[in-house]
This record gives sequence, structure tokens and C-alpha cells, in this order.
Amino acid sequence: MIRKGSLTALVLVLSLILAMFSACGSEPAADIYSMRDGLTAKDIVAEMGIGINLGNTFEAYYNDDSNMCGFSQVVGDGDSIDYETCWGAIETTREMIDGMKESGFKTVRIPVFWGNGMADGSDFKISESVIGRVEQVVKWALEDGLYVVINMHHYDERLIMFLDREEAVAAAGKVWSQVAEHFKDYGDHLIFEGYNEYLGGVKEGTNASDAEKFDYCNEMNQIFVDSVRATGGNNAERILIASGFNTNIDRTTDLRFKMPEDTAENKLMVSVHYIDNNMYWSNQIGSETWHDYAESQCKLLRDRFSLAGIPVFVGETTAGYDGRMSSDNSYGSSQDCIRELIRMAKEEYGFIPVFWDTHHSDGTAFYDRVNCKITDSENAATVKKYGK
Repeated sequence: MIRKGSLTALVLVLSLILAMFSACGSEPAADIYSMRDGLTAKDIVAEMGIGINLGNTFEAYYNDDSNMCGFSQVVGDGDSIDYETCWGAIETTREMIDGMKESGFKTVRIPVFWGNGMADGSDFKISESVIGRVEQVVKWALEDGLYVVINMHHYDERLIMFLDREEAVAAAGKVWSQVAEHFKDYGDHLIFEGYNEYLGGVKEGTNASDAEKFDYCNEMNQIFVDSVRATGGNNAERILIASGFNTNIDRTTDLRFKMPEDTAENKLMVSVHYIDNNMYWSNQIGSETWHDYAESQCKLLRDRFSLAGIPVFVGETTAGYDGRMSSDNSYGSSQDCIRELIRMAKEEYGFIPVFWDTHHSDGTAFYDRVNCKITDSENAATVKKYGK
């Protein structure tokens, strides 16, 4: 027999459990601080599925060399939301992130311009407002069970363009030390990616040989890894993504590009962008030439990295081909080509493709941030099918 007091207590406990479930929708929030023992970069490739970028949002900045602080112009009152929306994005909401999960995405990439709001560019101290706002969105995604990738985006370009090599490497280390320290208690669903597309460049007006550019690129990746690992905590074993030379596949698969040395074992991935990039700019999407070229780029990545146990993170993948289709198109519509490219990258070669997407006020983006869903039904089906 259950006593009345015991029954009351049991009802109270059950009520609390139900409240926890309802607060987060149909399931409780994920454990965002746990690290799995022995986890390798290869172990999570399937779990990362297909991703989407929160583009033109936290990496947005204004470039005005007459009013620079931290290599960016102060926007509005310098509040984090002022920067977040200065390239046309709307303020990021929890509902947007929830919708990404419901759409079938397993990963969200959040590019960040860490120079925004810097009070003094000389010490590269990150704005508490900016990093705090990034953290809020990171937590929403982690609580949804998504993998989250944050990087240094466009700010690496500013450092490389305006500073001598030694100064830029030191600055990159200072920035990554702060980011890593701030996020070091988060679990293994949070991943750091070093840079973006300018890695491999040099200071404006500087002449450098190809060998020197590769060496500079390798040094920047090494300072990224070293700075993160030095903060300890969960960062000692966190999965990290080394950025490719200009994220260009031909340059990154060149033997002069070196993966950084790491104190952790099997915790590194490599990042490239757009496996059909040349075909996009030459308006050959959908042709047999396009398909053969994309296959050849995938094979380069497989032979250089996948076969060596280094997963390939395609941090930016085209989300729409309208206006770029070939006159001898044999693969159909933009949606058909997206589906074939994702199948190739994900299913055939085991890469992690991440759509580059930004907010469009007319609702034509790949993912609609107002209605929190993928805009096109065929694209939605592709994400559901290959994101499993």
C-alpha cells in the first residue's frame, strides 16, 4: 500500500520530470558539457551528417580604414546585435536553431569576426558582449543535440592583410586562447575551426613565394592548435579543424600543406570549400564536365586525407545553382544538382557537407529564418535523406 504522503511526493517528482520535458519540447536538453572517452574525429563524421552555416551573421563587420578598432568599424552602439545584423541578417532566435534541427541538420557552423567591439585592437581583447552573444546561440544548438563549429571568419583576413607575419601569428594565438578559454568547459559537440578562406594569403604589398605562403599557412594552423590545447580542460581533447590553404582543394591537397602537430591523438579534421567551385563560376553546373570535375576533387581529398584517417569538413557547400546551369545540363534542376553533389560528398566519399546560407528578406534562402524551415521541399527531402 502506498501512503498518502508518499503518493503526493511521487506525483510531485513526476510533475517535475514532465515539466523538464515540456520546457525543451519533446525531449530534454542534451548534456552539453560531456566528453566521450577515446572519441576520434573519424568517430563523429556520421553523427555530424549535413550542416548549415549561420552566414552573414556573426562574421559580419564594416570595413572603414579611417575608423578602425580591432580592424573593424564600430557599428551603432557597438552592441553585439548591431554587428550581428549589420549585413542584413535578422536577430538569431532559439526557434531558428530548433528549426534547423527539425529540418534534419546535424551540424551548424557559426562563423565569427572576433574583432567586433574590440575596445583596443593592440591587445586583441575580445568583446565580452560579442563572445557572450555567440555563446548564447552556441548553447541553444548544443542543447538541441547539434554539433557546433565556430571559427575565426574574415578576422583572419584582416590580421594577415594588415600585420607582418610574426605579428599576425601572435595575434591569432591571442584570439584563439581567449575563445578556447571561454568555451573550454563545453563538451565534444563543440568543435573549433581555425580560420576561413584567406589562410595562405600574405600582408598587402608583400611579395612571397609559394613555399613561403604554404609555410605561413602551416604556421597559422599550428598556432591555432597549440593555443587551444594550452587552455586545458575539455580543450585538451576537443576535435579541431585545420583550415585548408584558401580552403581551395587543389592547394590544400598539395603536399606542401601540412596538418598541424597535435598533443591529442586522432582529433583533427581538415576544412575545404566548394568541391565544384570552378564549375560554378564558369556556369557549367549540371553538365557531365561538372560531375567529372566534382568527382576528381573528391578523389584528391580522399587520397590525401580520408585514406590517412583525416576527415574532410566541407565547411561551405553551394545552396543554390540558379543562373549557373550549363547549356548542356544533363542533371536537371538546381535541386537535382544539389542532391547529386550531397550524395557524392556524403555517401560516396564520407565528407561532411555544410551549406553556405544567409538570410534573404524575400524568403529565397535555402533555410528560411523567419518560418524556421528549409524553403524548398526537394531540398528539404535531400537534407532528410542524406543527413541521417
